[in-house]
Amino acid sequence: MPPQAGEPVLDLAVPVFNEEKDLEPNVRRLHTHLRDTFPYRFRITIADNASTDGTPRIAARLADELPEVVSLRLAQKGRGRALRAAWSGSRAPVLAYLDVDLSTGLAALLPLVAPLISGHSDLAIGTRLAPGARVVRGPKREVISRCYNVLLRCTLAVGFTDAQCGFKAVRREVAEQLLPLVRDGEWFFDTELLVLAERAGLRIHEVPVDWVDDPDSSVDIVATALADLRGIVRMRRRPARRGPVAP
Repeated sequence: MPPQAGEPVLDLAVPVFNEEKDLEPNVRRLHTHLRDTFPYRFRITIADNASTDGTPRIAARLADELPEVVSLRLAQKGRGRALRAAWSGSRAPVLAYLDVDLSTGLAALLPLVAPLISGHSDLAIGTRLAPGARVVRGPKREVISRCYNVLLRCTLAVGFTDAQCGFKAVRREVAEQLLPLVRDGEWFFDTELLVLAERAGLRIHEVPVDWVDDPDSSVDIVATALADLRGIVRMRRRPARRGPVAP
């Protein structure tokens, strides 16, 4: 998968909303990890979706100071919108994202993207629910996560084990096919992308991860769950075309 002239092999998006506390230390930690361990050229794209605190200023400063970091500012909130914008504007062969809290152990990053670089797989996801994963989180989030993924298997007959882990990668040519078909711009974006990929017969690689829950997470669990349920109902009504990706 040779990149185009001037492009990195990996473009890693970090979607953020009002993350002025964690943004700088965690992006610097991520940058150091990639610089020291990743064997290919990389880019970190901070995708700020309508933050109202100091996040845009910090992101711009990081982009000025670190040569592999760029900052992208969106006027509308939504993680899915941020990822769509970051991925659509990149020509890197492999597109990925992770959550800014770095709950997922960074040691899993190379195993996540290596099958895409080699051409073995089309998408790759981190999973907290497969053998080999080591997870530290409260019982409430554990139950919600497991119930959600069971619900996906029962309603949409999916084969992947963890739709919500904020740690995913996709080959660019696959993203170019799938992104126009994904309607959600918020938290259901991940699930919809994976369901469409699986229905198209694409190869999804799973990587068990070490994951430590962020106790300061600002995600509204109830609102997110309701939005996910609406997304599942919509996908149930959508014809499950098998084979090549098509609108």
